[in-house]
Amino acid sequence: MEIRLDHRYTVFMPATIFLASKADQEFAQPIVDTLNEFGVQHETVMASAHKAPEKVIKHITMLNEKEWPMVVIAVVGMSNGLGGMLAANCLHPVITCPVLSDITQYQVHIHSSLQMPKDVPLMTVLHPVNAALAAVRILAVSDPALKEKVAKRMRAVKATY
Repeated sequence: MEIRLDHRYTVFMPATIFLASKADQEFAQPIVDTLNEFGVQHETVMASAHKAPEKVIKHITMLNEKEWPMVVIAVVGMSNGLGGMLAANCLHPVITCPVLSDITQYQVHIHSSLQMPKDVPLMTVLHPVNAALAAVRILAVSDPALKEKVAKRMRAVKATY
């Protein structure tokens, strides 16, 4: 996965993946792979809400200027400041996919993704593939070709049972 830190947002990118740190790259790879499977263009931004909030706000401002359908996915561990910051400021739907590698992380960190205050509509999806699929389905609402790809995948999954 390529991380580009200086985005211009001049090309059509219906999905933007925010990583809170480089350590989240491996966890985010299935999101990238699934978006690629559906042909969904995407960008990856590495920006910590705690360590570089001005950078996050700069990217949110650029995203809010875009007129096309878009979904943002936040990949975060520990305290989910990034997901909440995105959901509170971004005009586009935001899905957070917390990095939970073991039961201890799950028990401690999941609540920072689930307990958002009123008016901060952050969707939490635990499995990275499901986070990407949720984004694809949101985008498919306004894209008949993408909707057919979703239907085709669903038929393929059902055929295995």
